[in-house]
Amino acid sequence: MTTLYWAPRTRSLRALWVLEESGAPYVRVRLDLFAGEQKTPHFRAINPMAKVPALADGALNIAESGAICAYVAEAFPDAGLAPPVGDPARGRYLQWLFFSPGCVEPAFLAKSANVSVRPETASFGDFDRVFDVLEAAVEPGPWLLGEQFTAADVMIGLDLYFGIDVFKLVPERPALRAYVDRCLARPALRRVRAIEAAEG
Repeated sequence: MTTLYWAPRTRSLRALWVLEESGAPYVRVRLDLFAGEQKTPHFRAINPMAKVPALADGALNIAESGAICAYVAEAFPDAGLAPPVGDPARGRYLQWLFFSPGCVEPAFLAKSANVSVRPETASFGDFDRVFDVLEAAVEPGPWLLGEQFTAADVMIGLDLYFGIDVFKLVPERPALRAYVDRCLARPALRRVRAIEAAEG
């Protein structure tokens, strides 16, 4: 049985969402981060970084929300959460999967800390460019790869939700707003938000 170690109001939301989208059975183990449960020897054996989310699947332990999303998409191919190897769409899928930690999160950090960096030296380029690129990607809709919803939408969809609705770092743009609303309307994400509200 797949076990997800998670905590509310963290990147665990990505892992919960992709698992719900996959339809695969899993169990949740909530860690109390304020009590330091992520620092126990048991959990550090699963994720030495002592953070959530982390996934245990048999003998496999995997951390990092993007890696968990990619793993779940590959482990449960019937859910259609990733183009198969050899599909021309797979390159673009991988691009968006890595765009989240590679561009969006550093852009959020720089913006929230009011740090000015030269675009040619920053890993993410510049803040406005990140969201210009995402706006162009989601405008045709409904998803990053057109009609196919993938694990990349889990990553980018939650980034945009938090950036626009929670952190208020990203100004609303019609295409981004519409994309976030499509994500929020997905039954799997509604279930996840209910889980987080009940257990948060």
